[in-house]
Amino acid sequence: MKIRHILAAAIPASAVMTGLLMAQGTSKGPVPTTVEEIETPIFRSDVVNVQVPVTVRDRKGNFINGLAPVDFELYDEGVKQKVVLDVSAHPISLVVAVQANSTARQILPTVQKVGAMFGPIVAGETGEVAVLAFDHRIQVMTPFTSNPDEIKKAFANIKIGSSPHHLDDASMQAVNMLRNRGKDRKKVLIIISETRDSGSAFSPRDVMTNIEFSGVQVFTVSMNHLLNQLTTQAEPNRPKPVPPEARGPLPMGVIQTGTTDAQTNMGNWTPVFKEIFALVKGVFVPNSHEVYTKFSGGKEENFVTLSGLEEAVQNISEEVHSQYLLTFAPPTTAKGGYHEVTVKVLAAANLDIRTRNGYWIAPRAADEEAQDKGKNKK
Repeated sequence: MKIRHILAAAIPASAVMTGLLMAQGTSKGPVPTTVEEIETPIFRSDVVNVQVPVTVRDRKGNFINGLAPVDFELYDEGVKQKVVLDVSAHPISLVVAVQANSTARQILPTVQKVGAMFGPIVAGETGEVAVLAFDHRIQVMTPFTSNPDEIKKAFANIKIGSSPHHLDDASMQAVNMLRNRGKDRKKVLIIISETRDSGSAFSPRDVMTNIEFSGVQVFTVSMNHLLNQLTTQAEPNRPKPVPPEARGPLPMGVIQTGTTDAQTNMGNWTPVFKEIFALVKGVFVPNSHEVYTKFSGGKEENFVTLSGLEEAVQNISEEVHSQYLLTFAPPTTAKGGYHEVTVKVLAAANLDIRTRNGYWIAPRAADEEAQDKGKNKK
């Protein structure tokens, strides 16, 4: 299928638009897609609304329900914003992307056994699920469906392929599919794969931009631990993606409390995201899972056994259905680039919260003209 692009004024509101327009297939069988057919879009936009999914738990890990808008404070680059809490129930559109390259040979049967969980448990009665499988290709095993039998069949039909696993290309394809769903739907991507990409044409920046403009939340389930045990020699521990010197303080006016610990105990990701969006040459992303989940407000899971995979899927389901959705409008004077977001919960002490680390505003035409004039003067 041919995927074309348009130059659009994109608005990341309840359903945000991207510069990608995907022609979705209607075939019930697998639809191979090659990245050569996908053109990279150009994003120039003004942000109107930003959605911020927030998970709130007590110290025992129980979800906290019943919070009101007055219980939240949200800061954009250290400046407090007026937020709206969306309390309406949104049906879920879910894409599950499964790694199916040669190194996943021994683990794929375990993944196929949980296929039936994604319809009724994760998407729910009003939800819909699409399934992708990827090696060097991206195959649509089933387009969006609410039929549990079709979802189960899609998982059963996944076959092992070649050696590369184009994680970033598959993520881009999945987000493209989700952006075309209705504005009233909650859009979720679950990736079951190794954490590192192998051979994709798209970069993490391309995918993160598309995630931003499509309003998608990403959850991941890592295959790495089991794959290393079954098929490869153990790899050395990878370094922390954010060095200690890059972990900055909280925004001005935000006090370190139990409600902000969860956002900072893994390090300040702002330098990483700024570097990626600034198109710095040679940026290496060792773990696409971490980048996509932290940027979108999702979560990483992992598993070793079938019961562990079932638990990971159950954990994602509970979180998707227990989140608060905050919306705010950045000032019209907000500059293009990456903006850090911090959320506080005032309702009670000793709460753990998790949300997206920030959002990205594409360069405006006025900003680009000013930059060009500055370059010309020099």
